[in-house]
Amino acid sequence: MNQKSKKVVSILVKVAVFVLATVFIVYKLNNNTNLHNFNMLIGNLTAEKVYFTLGGIFLLMLLNWFLEALKWKYLVRQIEKISVAKAVESVFCGLTWAIFTPNRIGEYGGRVFFLSPRRRVFGAIAMGIGAIGQMVITNVLGAIAVLWFIRTFLVISTELYYILFVATLIFCLFFLLFYFNIRWLNRVLNKIAFLKRFRKFFMILASYRRGNLLVVFNFCIARFIVFTSQYYLIINMLLPELPVFSMIMMIFILFFIQSALPSLDLLDVGVRTMTATYFFSFITQQEVAIMASTACIWLINLIVPAIIGIPFVFKLNFFGTNRS
Repeated sequence: MNQKSKKVVSILVKVAVFVLATVFIVYKLNNNTNLHNFNMLIGNLTAEKVYFTLGGIFLLMLLNWFLEALKWKYLVRQIEKISVAKAVESVFCGLTWAIFTPNRIGEYGGRVFFLSPRRRVFGAIAMGIGAIGQMVITNVLGAIAVLWFIRTFLVISTELYYILFVATLIFCLFFLLFYFNIRWLNRVLNKIAFLKRFRKFFMILASYRRGNLLVVFNFCIARFIVFTSQYYLIINMLLPELPVFSMIMMIFILFFIQSALPSLDLLDVGVRTMTATYFFSFITQQEVAIMASTACIWLINLIVPAIIGIPFVFKLNFFGTNRS
């Protein structure tokens, strides 16, 4: 492919991403009953309280993705050094790609295309390590919250509860052990015959020591605290009578179930609302408020960042090297 053809293909891909993201976002915003319900619910609150809460949630969204950008920068520093600004741009660009791709797979493409061509596969693997770290904290705290839920709201025998307790403990230890020994995955993959040709790419897994993984895990914990705080703020604004501990446990379960289900970002709001309304029904009958809260967080955490990332799509260089 000559230089002119590459330029044409690059422009067509960028325009296609722009059009798809714009159409999908506009469609979902115009056809979201829960967002309309949210507008109705906040009509009964003081303007100061609404602005303060939504402003705080928006700032937390920026903090959340800034932490993710710092984590991304740290993960790829052994592959290619990038600036903080470039890391932020690549994260938001990835969110734009993710919005119309199954299981957010487009987020990988949106980020790694900011790296040099020969380092993009390594970048995808590094990003995968960060995703595993986020999954570990979500699964560990989610499993603990589910165990609390069973103990609090379901009638089971003491023997069954202890079995579930031990199973939860093993489940949590497995994820923690796996993550902090991620280099073991390199050995396993190298033993799979049809993956031998990719051996050089998997070697990056062995370069992350436990100290490195701990730094990444701390970023994951910080992000988890941030988006838990977002849910707390929005639900507490609409339903201030809910007990804090029970609310947080339900939020952990929501994240846990949500992470386990395959989804599309634009359809993900449906998964979120159904999961949230079921579990929160054990502590409140205000179903509309819970659905409206999850829709609002979906809008601020996924739709707004996807819109912010649209301009960065046009900075991608599919066939060359981007400079900071």
